[in-house]
Amino acid sequence: MDIISVVSAKGGVGKSTLTANLAVALRTRGYSVLAVDTDPQNSLHFHFSFRLKSDQGLVHAAHSDHSVQHLISPTPAGVDLLAYGHCTESQRADFEHVLNRSPDWLVRSLHNLQPRYDLILLDTPPGASSYLAQALSASTLVAGVTLADAGSYVTLPQLQSLVDTYCLPQRHFKGFGIIVNQVDQNKPLNRDVVSMVRASFGESVMGLIHLDQAVSEALAYGQDLFQYAPHSEAARDIAVCADWINRALSVVKVA
Repeated sequence: MDIISVVSAKGGVGKSTLTANLAVALRTRGYSVLAVDTDPQNSLHFHFSFRLKSDQGLVHAAHSDHSVQHLISPTPAGVDLLAYGHCTESQRADFEHVLNRSPDWLVRSLHNLQPRYDLILLDTPPGASSYLAQALSASTLVAGVTLADAGSYVTLPQLQSLVDTYCLPQRHFKGFGIIVNQVDQNKPLNRDVVSMVRASFGESVMGLIHLDQAVSEALAYGQDLFQYAPHSEAARDIAVCADWINRALSVVKVA
């Protein structure tokens, strides 16, 4: 079982959208996939369907006698979902206390699901946090999401530092890739930022996701992109990123 964290150093880059649609793209490649929402915003489920229940989730597992397996729901796309769950501020604070006290809580909880899933994708909150630290430490691969703008580009060193801190010491870690999201090739600044990202990360650039109205329309209809517009430009771009992940997972890390 491999764990893939979708991360960013700043919010508003489309991370949850990409997590959901990458999960669907990987499901169509034959993987059994679980998408996990580790963000207290608890919004990942909207990218699969408005009808999914998200009241119970990860936040409740820390104080439950049951494993996280009992909190998982199926989605119309064939991807299973573990929501963050609705909670009070007190419950959230208690959960974060558990994460701070037990740095391996997440990986231990997910390890129990190993016979059931080939891949687990983690949607994470932006920036440094106990959630991100747990997700990165558990990860086989990390997909860093950035926009093609200056404000996002300057955060990439911070993201690289977090990966170096939490991922590189792990024997199971296979790599870090970058996805540039919402790219408008008609804008010179977008093209310049893409060029700089390629120069900095080379073959670790997983792909570019072009700005595509179909992405926001799919969310408005409560569908994943591959259900709503499977032949859209963004769907093709996300498929390219899924292929990058497929290749990266085949690499065996030599100790």
